[in-house]
Amino acid sequence: MKEKFKGLWPAMFTPVHDNGEPALDEVGKLTELLISQKLDGLYILGSTGQGVLFTEAERRKVTEVVCDIAKKRVPVIVQVGALTTDESVRLARHAEKCGADGISSVGPIYFSGSADMALQHYSSIARATELPFFPYQLGNNSIPGDTISFVRKLMEIPHVTGMKLTTNNLLEISAIHNYAGDKLKLFSGSDELVCHASLCGTVGAIGTMYNLWGEACKHILTEFTNGDYEQTKQFMLSFQTVIQQILPNLWTFLRQAMLLKYKIDIGQAKAPLGNTNQPWNDKDVLALIEKIDVFNESVVKS
Repeated sequence: MKEKFKGLWPAMFTPVHDNGEPALDEVGKLTELLISQKLDGLYILGSTGQGVLFTEAERRKVTEVVCDIAKKRVPVIVQVGALTTDESVRLARHAEKCGADGISSVGPIYFSGSADMALQHYSSIARATELPFFPYQLGNNSIPGDTISFVRKLMEIPHVTGMKLTTNNLLEISAIHNYAGDKLKLFSGSDELVCHASLCGTVGAIGTMYNLWGEACKHILTEFTNGDYEQTKQFMLSFQTVIQQILPNLWTFLRQAMLLKYKIDIGQAKAPLGNTNQPWNDKDVLALIEKIDVFNESVVKS
């Protein structure tokens, strides 16, 4: 069987209406778009998808829509982390019923000071289904104490298949890979290090920017693993420059960019996310899109 957990996966937006409820028609349009771009999988209801800010019923509906469209076309990992372990368990079981290929979870939200608490939380979620489980490490907030000690205990939990590592600490990624080897499939969660992390043992990447520039990023990651250093260097420097420019007003940029590029409205971020973001004018957004699209045209067609 072909390995499904690898390659480039968008951390998919969850488009919303003005009242903050999921815009399911737009969710469907975005799902179809990303599948049409031949990306390797979809990671839904994570931080980019604002998952923990939706009700349990809303998260269930989004999972149903995405899994129904993606079925047998592209694998789906559902982020089921919630304020309580019980809700996470229910969401995990629902994801399994919907035909998801895997589940993921952030650590115990607001209660991340104890390694034992995090491990028990993960264990309850992992044991609730037969699905591959990918704990979501976010910087230093999700692995309390010694990293390798934590990962060793994590690997004792049934169904733990890999991790989503949203960190800029490449040495930490290497340490986890060097300890776990092929027993854990590691995904980089830092878009700006998509190629760098592959040198540290990741099998792929899950990120926000792949909603907008998935084709270009998948191409460049493939070219990098095939040995094209110069092309990768040129792309990554451009990509990192654009990311630096948009970060201060990320959510407003992404909404306008998705509208202008794909005619998909992801809506306004659910406060407090993005509540300090300033609006962009279309000219500036198009200029930044073009910085990557010009490069994309030259590499994807090469």
